[in-house]
Amino acid sequence: MLKQDRKSFIRTLGLMGAGVLLAEHKVQAHPATEMARTEAVPSPIGGQPLRIAHLTDIHVSPERTAEYGMSAALNAVNNLKNKPSFILNGGDAIMNAATLTKAGVRDQWASYHKLMKSDNDLTAYNCVGNHDLFGFLLPSADHAESKKWAMDEYQLSRSYYSFSQGVWHFIVLDSIHGRKAVPGYVGKLDDAQMDWLKKELASVPKSRHICIISHIPVLAVCSMFDRDITNLRNMHISDCNMHTDSEELAELFYQAGNVRACLSGHIHMIDYVNYLGVEYFCNGAVAGNWWKGNLKHFAPSFAVMNFYDNGAVSRDVHYYKWTA
Repeated sequence: MLKQDRKSFIRTLGLMGAGVLLAEHKVQAHPATEMARTEAVPSPIGGQPLRIAHLTDIHVSPERTAEYGMSAALNAVNNLKNKPSFILNGGDAIMNAATLTKAGVRDQWASYHKLMKSDNDLTAYNCVGNHDLFGFLLPSADHAESKKWAMDEYQLSRSYYSFSQGVWHFIVLDSIHGRKAVPGYVGKLDDAQMDWLKKELASVPKSRHICIISHIPVLAVCSMFDRDITNLRNMHISDCNMHTDSEELAELFYQAGNVRACLSGHIHMIDYVNYLGVEYFCNGAVAGNWWKGNLKHFAPSFAVMNFYDNGAVSRDVHYYKWTA
């Protein structure tokens, strides 16, 4: 059973680059220059940052441990001394809609909405995850209908969108592209969303800083370590574990010049990559190993992201105590 401690958290970071270093990291991506932006740059300026709680891969269900765990995470967020301005839900809010009956999926969404109402008073912005989508593992799935159901639960009129807070502009992407083969999806943007993203990036003034949110990582070290679906001998990363259009997206972000950070989940592990001056944070899972303890040493957790007016970004990872 999860043991909740609302006033004390372990503060740490996950992987930095390709290393396994647990340490606090604060850097600032600097403006576009003729040289590739690859190095760490000065620390954030003083002042109060915009603080956002990134909760991803909650995987709640009516089962007692999952509900208690989600409740503990939400209470931990809402009782932080420096309370975040809002929550970014990184997707996979429910346990698994992939193969359940519709009645079972409705029960999972009922648990999610119940706890968001009873244990949270922060606004939540939502990102669609693969486990939010009914029947996606089945070759017979109607992908459009499945995604529409999840969007309705999240009260989204479109599965990708943007919003602004202060000098920061947030772009929420839809990583999940359906296909008629197990596991029913691939991580990428379709043509319409890619066109929209290009126009969105071009429309944001260079005086604003951009943060990208996706469920599946655009770029992540930990994608290499999901041994169930990754062939390490050939260093093959599954197209379900990382965006297949990563190179195109990374180039878009580089050319934009004001994309500072990308947040993701999906892998249930924590890492950090700085590529061409853009910081990529994979932020673990509220559910850890699907509410069965730690996954490859990563306990159930959530991240608080700090966004500074000068474009700097830092991360605080909160591991709340619990026992499966």
